Amino acid sequence: MHRYVDRDAATRLWAEDGGTPDAEPLLLVAPANQSGVAWPDALLTALGRRHRVLRYDHRDTGRSDVAEDPGGYGATDLAADALAVLDAFDVERAHVVGVALGGLLTQLLLLDHPERLRTAVLVCSTALRAPDDPPLPGPHPALLRLWTEAEDPRDDDAELDWRVEHWRLLHGTGSPFDPVAFRAIEERVIAHSGRSEAVTAHAYLDLDGLDRGAELAGVTVPTLVVEAPDDPVHPPPHSTHLAARIGRTGHPARLVRIPGMGHAVSAAVAEPLAAAILAHTR
Repeated sequence: MHRYVDRDAATRLWAEDGGTPDAEPLLLVAPANQSGVAWPDALLTALGRRHRVLRYDHRDTGRSDVAEDPGGYGATDLAADALAVLDAFDVERAHVVGVALGGLLTQLLLLDHPERLRTAVLVCSTALRAPDDPPLPGPHPALLRLWTEAEDPRDDDAELDWRVEHWRLLHGTGSPFDPVAFRAIEERVIAHSGRSEAVTAHAYLDLDGLDRGAELAGVTVPTLVVEAPDDPVHPPPHSTHLAARIGRTGHPARLVRIPGMGHAVSAAVAEPLAAAILAHTR
C-alpha cells in the first residue's frame, strides 16, 4: 500500500507499506538521490517475511516533491522526513536500516529520537563528524570524475547509460557486475517518477548539524554496522571507525562484513545483507 506524506505545505513524500502487516516495522532509508523503488526485490522479499517494511522517496526523488531550491534544506530535514513517514503509518517504534546518506540520517535519529528506534543498521556509511576524527580515505578518483558529469545534458538513452556506469563504479570489483539488472532498476525508477533527468539535488544539501560524532558514544539503541569491503565511497576504515564511535558508554555497536559488497545494495548481496539485518533485528 502506498500513500503520500505531507511534511509541510511545500513538501509531500511518497511512501509504501509492505511486507508482513502485523510484524514489527522496519524502515528503509535510502542513499542520496535514490528513490525508494531502487531497493532490490530480493531484499524487500527477505525482510518482508519477518517485518512490515516501509520505504519512501526522499524529497527530490521519485514521486516526492521537487524543491524549488535544492540547497534550501539539509540533512536534518531529511532525517525529519524519515520520522514523518513513521508517523504517517502510525508506527511508534521501528527497526531502521540506513544506507550511505541514509546511515548518516539514521545516526541523527539515534541521537535525537532513540525512543522511536528498536534497532539501527548502518550500511556503507561513515560517522558523523567529530574534532578527533582520524584521516579517512575519500571516494575513488573514478567516481569523483564521473560526479563532475552528473548535470551534463544527456538524452534519455545516454542518461540511462550514465546511471549504469555510475552503478558499475559504486558496485566495486568484489563481485560480478550485472549491467542489465541495474539498467532495469533505473528504468523502474524513471517509470515510477515520470521523469528521466538526472537527480542531483542532494549534492547541494546543507550539512549543518552533522558535527555530532562525539555524541555517538552515548547511543544505547542496539546498532549494527555493515562493512562493504569493496566500497569505493566509504572504504572499510570508515565502517570500523563508525562502529568504534557508537555506544562507547556500554552499548557498543556490532560490526559485520558482507564479502563482495561495494557501495551498492544489489541483488548479488541481498541475501547475506538481509540475513545480517534479520539476525540483528531478532
